Amino acid sequence: MLKKLWFALFFFLSVFSPAQKLDMTRFKGMTARSIGPAGMSGRVTAIDVVLSNPEIIYAGTASGGLWKSTSGGINWEPIFDDQPIASIGALAINQTVPDVIWVGTGEGNPRNSQSSGNGLYKSLDGGRSWKHLGLEKSRNIHRILLHPRDPDIAYAAVIGTAWADTEERGVYKTTDGGATWEKILYLNKRTGIGELVMDPVNPNKLKKAMRMPSCNILLGAVPLT
Repeated sequence: MLKKLWFALFFFLSVFSPAQKLDMTRFKGMTARSIGPAGMSGRVTAIDVVLSNPEIIYAGTASGGLWKSTSGGINWEPIFDDQPIASIGALAINQTVPDVIWVGTGEGNPRNSQSSGNGLYKSLDGGRSWKHLGLEKSRNIHRILLHPRDPDIAYAAVIGTAWADTEERGVYKTTDGGATWEKILYLNKRTGIGELVMDPVNPNKLKKAMRMPSCNILLGAVPLT
């Protein structure tokens, strides 16, 4: 009881005691500064590094295209500006042949300012030129996985549009370097792929997480072989 009385007294004095006047002259020399992010869509959504040469870094952004650094991140150059889409959702380097880069467009993080894409792209020359690989209606691709031993095999994890029902959601697989794609996993029009990972020992064993884009609900992770 005594503790309660002391607490009540302390609360009363804290709330109703006269507030001290703040001396604003103490803040005269202070100026505002930006601590980021630069803007609502200034998010970095994907990043990959050439393992044999860590100075080479690629970074994809929510609505600012794809960037490349050959100086370990000191300097950057845009390498996707000639394409019709500026939103990047996924990025994967073929570490055996590092000039081969796969890019999935449409950021894979559903939110109020989410940007959309128009499918997959591939470069054979380190980003100097690009070829569109299809999946135009995928809208948002969250992950690309490359087979470590077969460069023609790749997987694309598609979330799909965040605000409408679509049958384009699911996991897609190519066995011909992206020329054609097969949808190997599909749940329903409202559930896309939130994450896709490959077993480091057995590349034929994949695990995925399903999610509903408009409300970011994780539905579970199960093996996909």
